[in-house]
Amino acid sequence: MITIESFKVLKKLSVTNLQIETKKVKASYFVEKMSGEINSFDLIYSYEHAYFNKKSASDVNLASMMLAQVAINYGLFFETIEFDGLFDKTDQQFIKAMVENTSREILTNKLLIKNEFLKAPFDNLLPEKKDKYTQANIIFSNTRFPDFKLEKEEQQPDYDKYAILSSGGKDSLLSYGIITEIADPYPVFINEAGRHWFSAVNSYRHYKNTEPNTEKPWCNSDRLFNWMLKQLPFIKENYSNIRADIYPIRLWTVAVFLFGVLPVARKKGIGNILIGDEYDTTVKGNLNGITHYNALYDQSKYFDNALSRYYRDKGWNMYQFSILRSLSEMLIMKVLIKRYPNLQKHQVSCHAAHEVDGKMYPCGKCEKCRRIIGMVKALDESPEACGYNQQQIDNGLQALASKSVKQIGSDAAHLYHMLLDKNLIEKNTFTEKAAKKHNEIMKLRFDAERSNLEDLPQHIRKPLFEIFAEYADGSVKRENNKWLDFELNDDFLKNTKYKFDEK
Repeated sequence: MITIESFKVLKKLSVTNLQIETKKVKASYFVEKMSGEINSFDLIYSYEHAYFNKKSASDVNLASMMLAQVAINYGLFFETIEFDGLFDKTDQQFIKAMVENTSREILTNKLLIKNEFLKAPFDNLLPEKKDKYTQANIIFSNTRFPDFKLEKEEQQPDYDKYAILSSGGKDSLLSYGIITEIADPYPVFINEAGRHWFSAVNSYRHYKNTEPNTEKPWCNSDRLFNWMLKQLPFIKENYSNIRADIYPIRLWTVAVFLFGVLPVARKKGIGNILIGDEYDTTVKGNLNGITHYNALYDQSKYFDNALSRYYRDKGWNMYQFSILRSLSEMLIMKVLIKRYPNLQKHQVSCHAAHEVDGKMYPCGKCEKCRRIIGMVKALDESPEACGYNQQQIDNGLQALASKSVKQIGSDAAHLYHMLLDKNLIEKNTFTEKAAKKHNEIMKLRFDAERSNLEDLPQHIRKPLFEIFAEYADGSVKRENNKWLDFELNDDFLKNTKYKFDEK
């Protein structure tokens, strides 16, 4: 019988040997197997400019936290995880909390569902509710910097500056476009050592030529993630040949990139960190009595709030949030393509992008591609603007007539309604069942959970919603399980307190 304990298959993970240069930080990941065999891999972040001083306790502390993030994914699988670096109590509490949350997320969204990457019999795990899901004993040590002392900082960053975790996707493109109008943008592209970078290439090259604040740190986290898969005996050896829309195990991914942004944000006194997440990325679920976030925690408002709280407790006083949480994916696409067509043409929302004559193009075959094709066509625009050819567009619309998309029910239903209404897809049993009109999808949505003004700082609200109001079909509030129209006025924007205004 396979239980959670069956997945505790490795003896010790050590994140150690921290090394700091002015433009690079590095640490070794040592995996000790039950047999005593030890393997290692170095995680590296490198920068185009000098951001680190190895004699600064604050910089050593930040580097320690950056290099620890990948390890947060593996609390279920080791007897012990050791973090060797300079950590204060705030750091240690954060890491322990995120390891536990990630352990529960991986259990419910990787191990207890159909996962093609799992070997038998590990694909037959029985659900079991526990008080704690992390199986590793987490310890902290400091062998390299024993004489360093951390003092509580109290920084006052500039809240007119916005660091934007950037990619080639519509969310980060729209976030950048809006901030260029109302404040100072600092787009930061984390060049991950893998094919995911392909989707960012077009937009990065455009920014590099037009935006002087653009940064491109490099990180080999993708290689480390793949190396870790080889250490896990319950993962199929041919995992790299399996086509799937999910990662085999990891779910703490965005933070690996986010912490790569922090050296830039802190050195430049940036007060806001933007992550491009829309309305449907904050989701709570329950599997056999085990609560979870549907594998979307690091895209949810809870993640942003946890990081804002961490920054506050560290004395950095930065805010992390998304400016898009009141928008559906369709409304994001509409604002981007109607207001910022020169940015939208660089969009590559595909993780299987490929290069042709130095430019990246989407594959045109995956779920993401057919979803983008469907939304752009539903908005009476051409997907050719962002790299799809006519054959891919036709195939994408044809696929939509028989295959679903990864959106919450109301958003997907309204997309199919729009596509049928405009005769863009075939009317059949599947599409007629999938389609239903939801007027709120093209409106600004506010509710107690996914889109609450208390999660958005006061200083951005008025200029932000003035832009959105030009494209949304009004605003709605969720009350008694119904969407009710209301006027989005200054009183509403001003009278809702931001939860981090008071310490």
